[in-house]
Amino acid sequence: MLGREKGEVTAFLSLIFVLLVSFILAMTESATIQMSKNQKRLDVERAVFSAFGEYHRGLWEEYGVFALDSTYGSGKYDESRVLNRLSYYGAMGIGQEIAEVQLLTDNDGQAFREQVLAYMEERTGISLVRDLAGLAAKWKEQEIQGKEISEELDVTVLENEELLPEEADTLLWARKNQLLSLVLPKDFVLSNKSVPLGEQVSIRARNTGRGSFPAHAGIGQLEERLLFEQYVVEHLGCATGIKGEARSLDYELEYLLCGKASDSENLNTVVRRLLFFRFAANYFFLQTDGEKQSEAEIFAAALSIVLLMPEAMEVVKQLVLVLWAFGESVMDLRSLLGGGRVAMVKDKETWQLQVSSLFQLGTQEDQKDGMDAGEGLTYVEYLQIMLFLENDARLTMRVLDRVEQNLQRQEGVSNFRVDACVTKIKLKNMAQIWNGYTYTFPTYFGYL
Repeated sequence: MLGREKGEVTAFLSLIFVLLVSFILAMTESATIQMSKNQKRLDVERAVFSAFGEYHRGLWEEYGVFALDSTYGSGKYDESRVLNRLSYYGAMGIGQEIAEVQLLTDNDGQAFREQVLAYMEERTGISLVRDLAGLAAKWKEQEIQGKEISEELDVTVLENEELLPEEADTLLWARKNQLLSLVLPKDFVLSNKSVPLGEQVSIRARNTGRGSFPAHAGIGQLEERLLFEQYVVEHLGCATGIKGEARSLDYELEYLLCGKASDSENLNTVVRRLLFFRFAANYFFLQTDGEKQSEAEIFAAALSIVLLMPEAMEVVKQLVLVLWAFGESVMDLRSLLGGGRVAMVKDKETWQLQVSSLFQLGTQEDQKDGMDAGEGLTYVEYLQIMLFLENDARLTMRVLDRVEQNLQRQEGVSNFRVDACVTKIKLKNMAQIWNGYTYTFPTYFGYL
C-alpha cells in the first residue's frame, strides 16, 4: 500500500509539474507575443512621428499651419512616398497601407481652417473685429440701397440730360467707365500683377483624401468667423498694405472678395462695392441736413437760370443731391485708399466735398485727395466687414490660393501644392511577430 501511495503521489506531482511548466511556457509565449506587439507599435509610432516631423517649414513659419508635403518637392501626389518614408524611419518589414488620409484642401479646406482657428484661439484682440461684424447687416442693407440709388441716377440722368451742364459729362463718364482712376489718390501706384485663374487650387481639379475626420469643435460659429477673418487680415496684404513684393498679387484681401485674375480687376470690383455703401450713407445725410439742402437748392437755382429753365429747379436740385452724394463717395474712397479713416455716418465736420467743386471731379482742375476723418474706419476695416459677409468655404479656399502661390514664389519651389499636403492619417499595419503570428493594428496621426 505504501508503494502504491508513493506512486500516486509521484504521478500527481509529475502532472502538477507538467501543468506548471505549460503554464510558464504559455505565459512566456504570451509575454513574448505582447512584447513583440508593443515593439512593432513603437516602431510604427516612431516612424510616423519622424516622417511627419518633416512638415513643410515655410507653411509653418509663414502661416502657422502644420502639413506634410507628400510630394517631397516633386509636385506629384503619391501616397507611396509617405509609406517609403515610414519604412525608412523604422517601419521596415511591416506591411502598411493608408486606410484614411486628410489633405489640407479636403472639405473646402477644413483642415486648414481648423489649424488656423487653433492657432488664433490663444490670441486676443477680436473685440474690434466683433464690432465690425456687428455692422455687417447694416452694410448689406446700405449696399443694396446704394445700388438702387445708383440705378435711379442712371434713369434720371438719361431722362434729364438737358438739365445738366457740360461740366457734368466728365464725372458721369468716369463713373461708368473709369471709376478706378476717378477714386485713386494722386500718388497711388496701381499694381499690374495678375495670376492664371485656372491654376488656382480653388478652381482647378484637386487631389482629395479619403475617410472621415470629425471637425474640430470648441468655439462658436461667430467666434470662428471672427478669428479666421483676423488671421486673414494679419497674413495677407491689400491695396493700402502690401505684404511683400515677391507675392504674385499685391491686393490679396481684394482677391478673397472678388476672385478675379488681376489686382486691378479685384480693386475695381471692391471699389464699386465700397462706393455703393458710401453712396447710400452720404445720400441719406444730404436728405436730412437742412444746410446741405439749402446749398443744393441755391446751386440748382443757379444752374436752372444758366440753362434758361427755372421751372426745372426742383428736378435739378434732386440731380445735384444725388451727384453730390456720389462725389462725396469718390472723396471717401480717396481717403480710404490714401490710408485715412472715413466715418460710417457723416456730419458737418466729416463732410469733404463742396457742391461748388462737384463738377471738377475727374477734370484737370481736380487736385483733391480725401481727408482723414480721424475717427471712423480704415480701408482694411471696411474690407473686414465685407469679408464677414463672404461664404466660409469660398473664403477658405481663396486663402489657400494665396498661401500656395506665395510659398511657391517665396520658397522658389513652383511644384508646391497645398492639395498634396497631408494633415491627418490612419494606417493599417501588418507585422510578423514571434513564431509566425501576424499582428494587424491601426495607427493614427494628426497635427491637430
